[in-house]
Amino acid sequence: MTLDDLMFKPGLLDGQRILITGGGTGLGKVMAEACLMLGAEVYILGRRGGVLEETAAELMKAHGGKVGAVPCDIRAPEAIAEALDAIWADGGALTGLVNNAAGNFISRTEDLSPRGFDAIANIVFRGSFLMTLDCGKRWIAEGRKASVVSILTTWVWNGSPFVVPSAMSKAGLNAMTQSLAVEWGGKGVRLNAIAPGPFPTEGMSARLNPDRKGEAYSDMSANPLGRVGRMPELANLAVYLLSPGAEYVNGQTIAIDGGAYQATGGNFSALRAWGDEEWERARAAIRGTNDKDRAQRTV
Repeated sequence: MTLDDLMFKPGLLDGQRILITGGGTGLGKVMAEACLMLGAEVYILGRRGGVLEETAAELMKAHGGKVGAVPCDIRAPEAIAEALDAIWADGGALTGLVNNAAGNFISRTEDLSPRGFDAIANIVFRGSFLMTLDCGKRWIAEGRKASVVSILTTWVWNGSPFVVPSAMSKAGLNAMTQSLAVEWGGKGVRLNAIAPGPFPTEGMSARLNPDRKGEAYSDMSANPLGRVGRMPELANLAVYLLSPGAEYVNGQTIAIDGGAYQATGGNFSALRAWGDEEWERARAAIRGTNDKDRAQRTV
């Protein structure tokens, strides 16, 4: 990504300190890069320490500035507190938080185990709330302005079959965004959310389209714009919501999906046509992806 891909003038985020959960790969990495390019100090957080270190080094080599790699399991409140203590000690309070860390996979709901449900809900719902709560307490105690942006999906408005734990968890974060926008807005802490449509990443394709992987979004004829999202488009929206120029935007969830939600519902209803054979292939592919990820985790 270059500055030509961004809508904003250089230096827009000078003086800002922004934490992005799940910032080592995918959409998180793209948002981290955009914030860094516009002058922010960036911290990327996740469970795969090696991946975080590689991403931080890559971004600083390309753009200079500061990217801190913070291994942390956001399912554990004590781990969050330790990570935030270290960040605050490394240069002061954060000014922005992006709740991007997530987990998801397609499954018939009757095939889910409690452990499978928890694997999603404990990260997306519980972890994002705990991170927001700890940051919020610090900001309020210190009397600081800050912005929280949560990455959701359009399923928060209509649900989605075959990704029920994610749909439930993301809907909970949508409710958190609207609730805390009112509760904390007067204290200087704004909360907003982004509901992306398809922005293909390796992780998304491996778990949500395991049969087709890289070809998962080759047919976008049902999308009114006929294409997937481009990474700088999402980065521009995230930067806007984090920036001082958006200080009157509060409590909003903004879709960026080419109109797919209006046209098709934007969810996984089409998988009703799958039978046992397709679901077994999907389960096997997802298990392989999960095993690979587990081998890279350091926390």
